[in-house]
Amino acid sequence: MKINKHIKNAALKVKYILFALLFVASASSCDKGSNPKPDDEVVPPDDTTPTDESMFYKLHRVENYQGTQDNDGVNAAPTIFFSLETKKPVEEKYKQTNRWDLAFGGLLNSFVSGNNGSNSTNSGYGNTAKGGITIVEKAFEEVTDIPADAQFKTGGQLIGTDNYGEFGEGIGWYLYDFVGVIVRDGAYENQHVAYALDRPLTLKNGTVVPPRTVIIRTAKGNYAKIKLISLYKDQFEREQWSRSSAKVYFTFEYVLVPAGSTKFEVK
Repeated sequence: MKINKHIKNAALKVKYILFALLFVASASSCDKGSNPKPDDEVVPPDDTTPTDESMFYKLHRVENYQGTQDNDGVNAAPTIFFSLETKKPVEEKYKQTNRWDLAFGGLLNSFVSGNNGSNSTNSGYGNTAKGGITIVEKAFEEVTDIPADAQFKTGGQLIGTDNYGEFGEGIGWYLYDFVGVIVRDGAYENQHVAYALDRPLTLKNGTVVPPRTVIIRTAKGNYAKIKLISLYKDQFEREQWSRSSAKVYFTFEYVLVPAGSTKFEVK
């Protein structure tokens, strides 16, 4: 991708400043969190109820799932949690349980991960969850095969900014246009826009970015494919998104299938 050299250098400087501030904030948070828990603070129990079978083989849609509203664009936002198996948000107090499947963390809650108790970088570290996450360069409707378990990663905040945009960290579910010239004309309202890659995206230089689909192994071992559509409130089309659009409100669709499945199906 070719971007004006001066603009790119400026963006990189800003990136290093943001990451430095984020490191300081994270260190401060760790210090504050070093105090031991009160003796009477008990971790809630796992959910031992079998997954409601009516959740399987259906297209589910979630609109405007609210992230943090006090995000300053510099410090990591408090992580939020969602259960794909109940189609409901999950309170932070349950993060050490198997009650959630999808976490939104990092800047603007925009980095997603699964729930896994064996990985020390995962929000659920120490719990019994066996979830994971991966992403494929394929449209949601075209994703039919469930990847082998070895392809699922278990860390936290794994999938976010895509390499075709600014501050890319691999194959991501959205492209971040810092100065507004990757996708549009650089006008003020076209800066700092996050473009979900649920479908192909044509850049100003003619490059076509392929669509991406996130795949989750849930905390209980079931599977879901997810189409992340938007992080702007009530705005589901790219043409609507701008610097001043209300955020962060996630809209996404998903299909859930039971453990042992090899295909994603809607019945």
